[in-house]
Amino acid sequence: MNKYVIKNIDRPSEEQIKKAEKYDVSTVYEAQGKIGLMDRRIRTIRDGNFLVGPAVTVVCPAGDNLMIHAAIEVCKPGDVLVITTIGESDAGMIGELIVSALMRQGVVGMIIDAGVRDVAQLREMGFPVWSRAVNSRGTTKQRGGRVNSDAVCGGVIVRPGDLILADDDGVVVIKRKDIDESLTASEKRMKKEEGTKARIADGQFSLDFYGLREVLEEEGVVYLDTTNDLKK
Repeated sequence: MNKYVIKNIDRPSEEQIKKAEKYDVSTVYEAQGKIGLMDRRIRTIRDGNFLVGPAVTVVCPAGDNLMIHAAIEVCKPGDVLVITTIGESDAGMIGELIVSALMRQGVVGMIIDAGVRDVAQLREMGFPVWSRAVNSRGTTKQRGGRVNSDAVCGGVIVRPGDLILADDDGVVVIKRKDIDESLTASEKRMKKEEGTKARIADGQFSLDFYGLREVLEEEGVVYLDTTNDLKK
């Protein structure tokens, strides 16, 4: 494996990031064709966390966090650190001290396909974290990897500068080249959902405005008055 640190990457514009803050993970995932959603096991450590920002990627050998330390100095304010491992690992690769350094750099949050520790302190610090595990087991700092290469995190390819959006539902990746298209589609979907909410508030049934009564009929679903009718 080639081992390196790429210091400079292309990032989304401030305007693109600001626009993305209007949407949630589910809306973006659906709007961009049901792609980019990370594995459901990567969860927020604190309900109510929300995160939008460009990805700085880190690929570490399992159980070693040397490259996370190397990544800290190339992070810029507003970045999201996205960490994955070569070989599965649930060790606590990040804790209070590394997060303190990341916050000093202006990093706004972290996604890690491995473990974290010092969770109580991280919650108190208000640093948004999505991780696959919580584990006190520590790591070594002896093995090289990569910073700002393509990385597979939570089953999704993340490239440096891709836009990361995360909330209580999970984490979705918006490819940097597709940001404008994805956000336009998300806006259309959000407006459509506002119309749906208005129909519900008006007392309309989803069976009608989604045209689902025909589907029930095609599926042979019948309506009975009571369970007694099942015996006939």
